[in-house]
Amino acid sequence: MTTTTPIRPRERDALIQSLRAGVVPRVGQRHVQVGRAPEVEALVTDIGRIADGGSAVRFVIGDFGAGKTFFLHLVRSVALEKRLVTVHADLNPDRRMHSTGGQTRSLYAELMRNMATRAKPDGGALSAVVERFVSTALAEAQQAGVDAGQIIRMRLAHLVEMTGGYDFAEVIGSYWRGHDIGDEQLKAAAVRWLRAEYSTKTEARSALGVRTIIDDSTFHDHLKLMSRFVRLAGYDGLLVCLDEMVNLYKLASTQARNANYEQILRILNDTLQGTAAHLGFVFGGTPEFLADTRRGLYSYAALQSRLAENAFAAGGLVDYSGPVLRLAALTPEDLYVLLTKIRLVYAFGDPSRYLVEDGVLPAFMHHCAARVGEAYFRTPRTTIKAFCDLLAVLEQNPGADWRQMLPSVELAHESNPDLAPLEEEEPASLASATQPGIPGDDDLTSFRL
Repeated sequence: MTTTTPIRPRERDALIQSLRAGVVPRVGQRHVQVGRAPEVEALVTDIGRIADGGSAVRFVIGDFGAGKTFFLHLVRSVALEKRLVTVHADLNPDRRMHSTGGQTRSLYAELMRNMATRAKPDGGALSAVVERFVSTALAEAQQAGVDAGQIIRMRLAHLVEMTGGYDFAEVIGSYWRGHDIGDEQLKAAAVRWLRAEYSTKTEARSALGVRTIIDDSTFHDHLKLMSRFVRLAGYDGLLVCLDEMVNLYKLASTQARNANYEQILRILNDTLQGTAAHLGFVFGGTPEFLADTRRGLYSYAALQSRLAENAFAAGGLVDYSGPVLRLAALTPEDLYVLLTKIRLVYAFGDPSRYLVEDGVLPAFMHHCAARVGEAYFRTPRTTIKAFCDLLAVLEQNPGADWRQMLPSVELAHESNPDLAPLEEEEPASLASATQPGIPGDDDLTSFRL
C-alpha cells in the first residue's frame, strides 16, 4: 500500500502558481521531480568532489523549456544538503562575466545577495556565514585559552597569499572588531564590501581602511577567495550557479563576447587544472549558446577544443563525466509520473481528493502528442501548464466533464526567443575605431569592379 505525505496549503499554492506560470517553483520541488537520474547522479559526484577539496565545472545544456532552470535549482538543493554554500544568478545585459562598465561587479553582487546555506535556503546568508566564522573562532579561542583576535588572524593568514586576499582578510578582521566592540555600522560596512556594493575605492577606504574593492577585474579571484572563506567558516565548499548564459551569445559585439568567453576559459582552466579548491561552477545554456560556431562558445577555438563532446559516446552510449551535460528528453513514462505528481499536488497529497481519475492521464498525453508531437517530451513546460490549467478549471467547476474540455486545450510548439533574429554584429571597422589596437575582422577594406 502506497502512503503519501500531506502537502501544506501554502506550499501547494506556491507550487501550483509557479507551474501554471511556467516558472521554476522555489518551494516544493521534491513533489514534482521526475527522471534524469544519471544527470543528477553526475552532479552529486561533482558536489562530493568539491566537498573533498577539489573543483568541478559543468555546462548544463538543454532546449528552451526543457527544464534547465529546474535542474539547477535541484542541484543547488542537493548541494545545500551536502553542507555546501551556494550562490546563483541569471545573466542579463546588466550582469556579465566580463565588462568595464560595472556589469561584472553587478553580477558578483547578485551572487552574494543570493548566497544560501542549509539554514537559509532562500538567500541572504552572507552575514550568517561571516558570523559563523567569527563564532567558531571565538569557540576555538575559548577552548585554547588564547585571544580570539589571534585565532582569527591565524586562520585568515591562508587567504593573504591569494590575489586580493590581504584586503579580504582585512575586511573580515574589521567585521570581527565591529563584533567585539558592538559597532554595527562597522559590521555592516564589512558585509557591504563583501557584497561588492562599494563603487569607489575612496568610499571603501573611508569606511574600512582598505585600498581595493571588488570590481569588474577581480570577479573570479574573489569567488576563489570566498570558496576558501566558507571552508574556514565550517562549510564544505562553494557552488556557483549561473543561468541564462545565452545572454552572452546575444551580445552584438564580437570583442565583448570573446572577452566573456575568455573569462569562462579562465574558470574552465582553473577548475580542470586543480588550481581552485572547494569551488564548483554550473552554467545553464541552450544548444545554440554552446555549439554555434559563429557566436557561441564554439566560436572561441580554445573553448571548442575543451568542450568537444566524446566522439565514442554515440549509438546510444553516454558519457556523463565531461564538462558538457546535455539534459535528456523526458520519456513518456517520466511524463506520466510527472502528471500523477501534479495531480497529487492539486489534491493536497490526499489521493481521495483527486480531481481526475487515472484514465485521464493517458488521454491527456495522447492529446498532447497529437497536437505537438514528440516535442512535448523534450520541452514539457507547455504540457505542464496546460495540465495545470485543466485541473484548475475542474477544481472550480466540480460538475464539468473533462472529456468535453480536452479537445479545447490548445497546445503549440514553444518558440525559442534565443533563435529570433539577433542584433547584427558591429562592423569590424567600427570595432577597431572604437577600440584602438584591435585589428578588424577582415583584411579587405575596399573593392571595386
